Amino acid sequence: MLDLNLQNYIGWRVAQVVPVRDGFGYRIFLKYADGSEKPQQKSGFKTEKEANKAREKTIAELYNGTFIVYARVKVADYMNFWLENDIKKRTDSHETYYSYCGIVKNHIIPVLGKKKMADVNRGDIQKLFNAKADYSRSVAEQVKTIMNVSFDYAVTKKVISNNPVKGVNLPKTGNSQRKAGFRTRNIDTTKTLTLEQIQILLEKSKNTPIHMQVMFNVLMGLRRSEINGLKYSDVDYINRTLKVERQLGRVHNADKEEFAPKTFTKQEIGLKTESSYRELPIPDIVFEAILEERQKYEVNRKRRINDKSNPFFDGNYICCSTYGRPRSKGFHFQHYKKLLADNGLPDIRWHDLRTTYCTLLLKESFNPKAVSKLMGHAKEIITMDTYGDNRNIIADGVPEMEAYMKEVLPDLEAQERFRQELLEIVPDVSEYLPEPA
Repeated sequence: MLDLNLQNYIGWRVAQVVPVRDGFGYRIFLKYADGSEKPQQKSGFKTEKEANKAREKTIAELYNGTFIVYARVKVADYMNFWLENDIKKRTDSHETYYSYCGIVKNHIIPVLGKKKMADVNRGDIQKLFNAKADYSRSVAEQVKTIMNVSFDYAVTKKVISNNPVKGVNLPKTGNSQRKAGFRTRNIDTTKTLTLEQIQILLEKSKNTPIHMQVMFNVLMGLRRSEINGLKYSDVDYINRTLKVERQLGRVHNADKEEFAPKTFTKQEIGLKTESSYRELPIPDIVFEAILEERQKYEVNRKRRINDKSNPFFDGNYICCSTYGRPRSKGFHFQHYKKLLADNGLPDIRWHDLRTTYCTLLLKESFNPKAVSKLMGHAKEIITMDTYGDNRNIIADGVPEMEAYMKEVLPDLEAQERFRQELLEIVPDVSEYLPEPA
């Protein structure tokens, strides 16, 4: 495995140019806190003048902190190092880590793996983005995000002096080009649902075990694993907000035998990034559904409290079985696909409901930074890269748009008035809370 522990030098010196083999070269000595010195040699210059010019450049780079300590590291070796030493440590999600691994090993290394990191330029990045955009827009967006983050990390490790990914964009899609020329609008039903289809899905899902999951996805933009990890204790019943504080998944490098049966992929783990920890306003219809679901939870808990053969698991999860056990990550799939088929809805992915939510917000000119916070993205650029190109897929001029957004998103002024009123009274929520032991 690649070792990049030499970037934290505390001093340096550069020797004079001397003849080296058939040309000229010079040596650089990096000094470290333990008193050691690590030499590097720069050679292969045909003339002494050429070598001295390179030496002066090296000294300038050492002065301003842009000197590349690891000039010979190849992209493949670096990307594997980044996955193991940065991503694997920063995310608790097994699923996220292996998703990143798949993109790196299947789409980045085959194209750039043999090049040295220091030799990768903007032209190489643009060719990569163009090739992946032709293959799959979704893959291209993930490649761009991963390249941006990994090359930023490479700068801190002195593998490259600056990030060549900055400012390089994915190629425009055919739809965006037609928009500029003809002002046309197209609904791409392969990626999102229309407003009418959203209303159908919400209504028909009421008779299924995944109604709450559908609402949390399409009306609040939560990820699947975040939805499964929601608890009633995350709900602020006074201010009508929801804290997203955990997800359910499997723990890194853990063995299945270490956990109770059927719990290996249902462990409470940290969220994808620091920005994923967020507090969201709860739309009125979702808030009402949470209260109704809590009543069902209490009924099931009381009914099975004395069932010793199959006791109720009082984990406080909002999306759970009648025995209180949290849902697995694939539980929704069968019910969701049947919902789509039975109601003539497009056969889109579950994650595309989250795309629908973000697209609606961007289409309504919500500030991208605010949308990024609602989505739990680490950076605004991720929101725009992933969802920005979908802003035109919902037709302009749909009269229901404004009414729909007002219905599903809280009225902040009214919510503040409501909050002030509640401060003056003691609300009775006892019917929704567990009875004292």
